[in-house]
Amino acid sequence: MNEVTDRPRRAPTLGESLLPIGCLVIFLGAAVINLDDLPEIWGVTALLDILASIPYFGAVLYASVPVQIPMMGATAVAALQGLRLGWRWRDIEESFKDGIRLSMGAILILMLVGVLIGTWIASGVVPLMIITGLNLLSADWFLFAACLICAIVALATGSSWTTAGTVGVALIGIGGGLGIPLPLVAGAIISGAYFGDKMSPLSDTTNLAPAVAGSELFEHVRHMLYTSGPSFVISLILFILLGRSYGEGGASLESVESMVSTVTTNFDLSAWLWLAPLLVIGMVLMKVPALPALFIGAGLGGLFASVFQGMPLSGVLAVTYDGYVADTGIVAVDELLTRGGVASMYGTIGIILCAMSFGGVMEKCGMLERVASALLSVVRGTTGLIWATLGTCLGINIIASDQYLSIVVPGRMYRGAFAKAGLHPKNLSRCLEDGGTLTSPLIPWNTCGAFMYATLGVFPLLYLPFAFFNLINPLISALYGYTGWTLERLKDQAVGSGEPIAETDSA
Repeated sequence: MNEVTDRPRRAPTLGESLLPIGCLVIFLGAAVINLDDLPEIWGVTALLDILASIPYFGAVLYASVPVQIPMMGATAVAALQGLRLGWRWRDIEESFKDGIRLSMGAILILMLVGVLIGTWIASGVVPLMIITGLNLLSADWFLFAACLICAIVALATGSSWTTAGTVGVALIGIGGGLGIPLPLVAGAIISGAYFGDKMSPLSDTTNLAPAVAGSELFEHVRHMLYTSGPSFVISLILFILLGRSYGEGGASLESVESMVSTVTTNFDLSAWLWLAPLLVIGMVLMKVPALPALFIGAGLGGLFASVFQGMPLSGVLAVTYDGYVADTGIVAVDELLTRGGVASMYGTIGIILCAMSFGGVMEKCGMLERVASALLSVVRGTTGLIWATLGTCLGINIIASDQYLSIVVPGRMYRGAFAKAGLHPKNLSRCLEDGGTLTSPLIPWNTCGAFMYATLGVFPLLYLPFAFFNLINPLISALYGYTGWTLERLKDQAVGSGEPIAETDSA
């Protein structure tokens, strides 16, 4: 196929730049919505029923399509738009590769995280951390304990969904028996689960945000402590104050005791298992790069699986790829511990590849820059940039109904603006999580909000006022944007170019 080499290129208009994003929102919404599973939402459900009646196309609203497919469709629209603007196909294809190239570090980390999760569960490390959390449960401090337990479990598993779907379900039942309003209990569960998820190197969103922003995993986690730490402490204090009036109740803790008993029966929970997480934490504090730190942690997990659980080498190797499959006879325990392996990460890796291809062509053809410049034209200084990022993350969560897109799209849009402002990329990756990850469960039609509603049985707008961590964290992030606290700048910039030439050591 001969390509026109002298075709003039032109800059995209705002409308042309918004077209692929609009298609992405429409494609994604049609793909992820399943009317058979969607709870009744006033006004929205009626509109969706009308759209579902459209011949041929409407049937999509009754089928859950993996998000990679609509993202590929939106990428095709962006590529066609690039051709209209005068770009050669060779350039567009190269933009896909450029976008994917930026994510290769995160993809390697995700694959290694899958190995680590599998070996840590098989060795008993994750079960030990979960049991430690469950043993903190106290009827007198229920809301405080529920939030802290979910934080520990999510930190150990890297998944807010798994935490809510297992431990969270048990805590909802206990809280109801204690006479505590269920929206309060759900708020404590979600606050803890999302703190643990956000701070866990095992979490997919925690790996995705630095990959998109251009920062490094562990420096991203450390930098999030400035916003997440105070937010979580304030949340725990609020749960203590609110929970004092519900200290007496008649519910038993049988469901939790059953879970504890099952785990301790199936695993040898030696105190020596703490060496694995402590070693990884130590390497994080010593600023050891993510790949070797995770590799050592995963290797130690595999060794412990053989030493403490008696697993043969063939079993350890199988777990590294396929993950650990629990067979305790207790459904809640099996769902909590059946996780990990390289294969479990392929779905997330596919999302990253598609998202970065979309972002690559949007960036190459100037469409992301055009949208970002339109948004940044109404903001001023670092404060405006931080607030615009947080607001865009929230807006995409509302419009696109997907937390992955609330990280990827703003990350690609504002990456250049943060560099020109002299801000370290970890400031951007922190904002992506503060504004994107944490607001997703607060929106009823977002995939996260719908999951929490289906799992906990509490409508998101009811638990929203009590999801203190998810509400406070973005506000603290916005405050830091206004005051400049904890915002780390690049070490040097090329004078007049706005391009960084050296970065600070990660803090």
